[in-house]
Amino acid sequence: MVDKTDLKILKLLQSEGRISNADLATRIALSPSATHTRVKQLEAAGILKSYAAIIDRHALGFGQSAFVKITLESQGKDAIDAFESAVVEHDEIVECYLMSGEYDYLLHIIVRDSNAYEAIHRRVLTTLPRVARLTSSFALRTVRGQHPLPL
Repeated sequence: MVDKTDLKILKLLQSEGRISNADLATRIALSPSATHTRVKQLEAAGILKSYAAIIDRHALGFGQSAFVKITLESQGKDAIDAFESAVVEHDEIVECYLMSGEYDYLLHIIVRDSNAYEAIHRRVLTTLPRVARLTSSFALRTVRGQHPLPL
């Protein structure tokens, strides 16, 4: 189970993923070898899944964020499996959530502009299997984006 020291490690790694083991050990008041062991245990347990860079999408020209609500034609296992298998094949879909409520899935798509979204709509979204209805909404501005877990 995760203890207070593990939570300190996770909190620091969320905000400073490139921190050295020595600096991490100093910040949590533990020896470097014990810190390294704990990090490896968190990785092995699947709690610490990966390390990644957070990229400013606007700096690379990806200025448009779209959220697409998907309703499937049925809730059956075959429909769900077919849809989910297709979604994971498209890098344009950066996030996909199975939802409760009025629609079945919420997709997050990041593109350069509305022309790029239209191309993805035609090439990808309209070809996803077992879709009965899709509705797109565009974010006007990000008020709060990627944020560490509140550990």
